[in-house]
Amino acid sequence: MLAVCQGLFTCAISIDLTLTALTGWQLAPDKALATLPFALITVAGALVTWFAAFLIQRLGRRLSFALGAASCCVGGLVSVWSVWHGDFWTFCAGTALVGVFQAFAQYYRLAAADAVSDEFKSRAISTVLAGGVIAAIAGPALAAWSKDLFPSALFAGAYLVVAVMGALSVLVLLLLYRDAAPSQGSADAGAQAQAPARTLGRIARTPVFIASVANNVAGSMVMMFIMTAAPLAAVACHYRIDDGAAIIQWHLVGMYAPSFFAGRLIKRFGLGAVLMAGLALNLACAATAMASTSLPAFYAALLFLGIGWNFMFVGGTTLLARSYASSEQAKTQGFSELLRYAATALATLGAGPLLARFGWQTLNAAILPILLLSALATAYWMLAQRASQPRPA
Repeated sequence: MLAVCQGLFTCAISIDLTLTALTGWQLAPDKALATLPFALITVAGALVTWFAAFLIQRLGRRLSFALGAASCCVGGLVSVWSVWHGDFWTFCAGTALVGVFQAFAQYYRLAAADAVSDEFKSRAISTVLAGGVIAAIAGPALAAWSKDLFPSALFAGAYLVVAVMGALSVLVLLLLYRDAAPSQGSADAGAQAQAPARTLGRIARTPVFIASVANNVAGSMVMMFIMTAAPLAAVACHYRIDDGAAIIQWHLVGMYAPSFFAGRLIKRFGLGAVLMAGLALNLACAATAMASTSLPAFYAALLFLGIGWNFMFVGGTTLLARSYASSEQAKTQGFSELLRYAATALATLGAGPLLARFGWQTLNAAILPILLLSALATAYWMLAQRASQPRPA
């Protein structure tokens, strides 16, 4: 059921990701504010994610996830009203509510990981994310179809579909989903299972946590930074709005399609190799975007970006799920998600102004230091893991 919920979430969020920057451009009183509604999806998620972790611990996943999905339904309806009446600031409130949904939905993958043993965590995470594959195709297609549903209010129909996806998520969660019992401790955290819970500071200093945060933060930050700007950059290069939507659709396929085999790749080649492959694909995205502004280059760069994000996100989440004992779950997950959301909020807020001032190629060059830091953190964990393994006699 979590894979189904992931699919509904992905369908809703992909509509927002495809059209919100363009809708913001249409409604904004100052074009410098065009990406603010898009950024608020992430900003709202950052503000809510810490609270969401403890609400899930208190109320259980089923009810908490349903409350998150209900915010999507309300946010979609608010967005419809805003577009219909040309109200930019109310539209910002609508997209922020969708961001609340996103904050809760990000715990779907962690719920799956916590329910299985360490050996199967990466596959459980991949299975949940795979639920977004069809939605990644259907979402932008629905966006392209429904944006003209009401001829007098361009894009209003698309946000009505977002509201419907939220309502369907509520029904699935309340009627079909049941909380799974958590598995016992993971390999890295197993020694802590019977000990008093560690402080957050101690957990945050472990190599496994540092590498997990580095990959989750860098992967998501780079992805949102480039994806936010891509439709606007395509339109600035005199391509059609539909081309911008298709670029995002291709990117979303790259984000979720690898979930069918990412877990198997980790099992066969190792977690470190898959994380480094994700970093390399992000570098390929930047190199392609800096080399050309042709339409095929946009498609290729965003595809590389999507696949790279998937490898870093699945791998980073697997590391995160190994970094805590059950008594440390809420604070560790909440802190990690807060860091990730804060970084992606900065990326989405900065993407529009930086694109307008420096251009598409410079925007892509700016991600290189972020990827370097993530590579160093991953190498640190790999060396620490190798040093901790017993040497043969």
